[in-house]
Amino acid sequence: MGAILLAFALAVLAWMLVVGDLVRRHRPAWHWYLIGYPVTACRVVLTWRKVAMLNDLAVSRRPPRGLLGDLVVKGDPLRPVAPRISFPRATPMGLTALVRLHAGQTPATFLKAADALVHAWKVHAVRVTSPERGLVLLTATATDPLQRPGLATAPTELLCALVGVLESGGAWVMNLRLVPHWLIVGATRSGKSTLLARLITQLAAQRIALVGIDCKGGMELGLFAGRLSTLTTCRREAVAVLSALVVDMQDRMNVCRSAGIRSIWELPDKLRPVPVVVIVDEIAELYLSDGTRESKAEAEQCSTLLLRLAQLGAALGLHLVVAGQRVGSDLGPGVTALRAQLGGRICHRVNDPGTAEMALGDLNKDAVAVAQAITAQERGVAVCTGPDGGWSRARSHLTPTEEAVATAHKYAPMAPDLPTVSRALEALEGDDK
Repeated sequence: MGAILLAFALAVLAWMLVVGDLVRRHRPAWHWYLIGYPVTACRVVLTWRKVAMLNDLAVSRRPPRGLLGDLVVKGDPLRPVAPRISFPRATPMGLTALVRLHAGQTPATFLKAADALVHAWKVHAVRVTSPERGLVLLTATATDPLQRPGLATAPTELLCALVGVLESGGAWVMNLRLVPHWLIVGATRSGKSTLLARLITQLAAQRIALVGIDCKGGMELGLFAGRLSTLTTCRREAVAVLSALVVDMQDRMNVCRSAGIRSIWELPDKLRPVPVVVIVDEIAELYLSDGTRESKAEAEQCSTLLLRLAQLGAALGLHLVVAGQRVGSDLGPGVTALRAQLGGRICHRVNDPGTAEMALGDLNKDAVAVAQAITAQERGVAVCTGPDGGWSRARSHLTPTEEAVATAHKYAPMAPDLPTVSRALEALEGDDK
């Protein structure tokens, strides 16, 4: 009888393991709420005091008597007291816990202890934030959602592109209406081109004009030439196109002033000019000079024109997406001024700390350290800023070359003509002849 019961128990256990594995693979959220969260929450509660003591998160309280200055003469021993922590609350990707700081404590100590919390709680990552004075919010992520970035969903809006997934499991969205200009940095094979391809494929179906500036001979943006209203492959053409866009911007200003409004979005749909998104691949090619007078003049013109578009274009439907491998003040004083106007920041793996500092340093120092920790194996992973001023790790959705070409061919008829830009390029060709 005992052998039968043992065999039955083993069979039930094996069945539960099989079912649990199926649930984990096909319904990870269910598996987390039913099994993962209760186990991890118990682990947080049971290990908190020990982790706090080992990582200098606990504060020693003096006994009420038996003290001569700072010398304990007689009395109870000093006992470290861990900060009070709330019971962990479940989230779709992990859990959160709120810690009340002792007097004199700062969130910096908890930031240093984040790795220790990861190992003690057996989770993928722990992020430390301070929602208000005296409180620290610990957000634990159970697994890495960026390993399999199944594309999240987001509502389709004009000038809004769903480009990937955030570390929290939410949708990574670049909303040009909310954040009009973006800076994207990343070393070779870090995922920068993949992100640009995803952005263009998402914007291709919308009624907007896409202008490509790719001074690497059009190798990257040439895939989308059919959908682009204009594609320039050298700096001389880029100067002509940017100058034409500045003229077009002034025309839009006159329209808004005549209508008594401050933005083209206040105009009726039939009267509103088509929005324009200027995508610059490898910004350094526009700023570097070979030392000749003509080259220096072109670089200065590009710097001035890009800065004018960034300063005045947001309300007029002119948006910039600037990408580069190396972005630093050594490219010229205009780069720092342009950077200040590009509110959206995305930093992939970079080869030097200066580029990460240039992209994220003026917004959040912690984000710089996280960006520098991205490895060569994590292609497509980046640190991006959010509209609320915070930051998050994210991964762009892979867009194969065949899909990019097919998208450009499919939506090629939707590419609007920009008369001012077309006339500028025709005039440039006439001068060459």
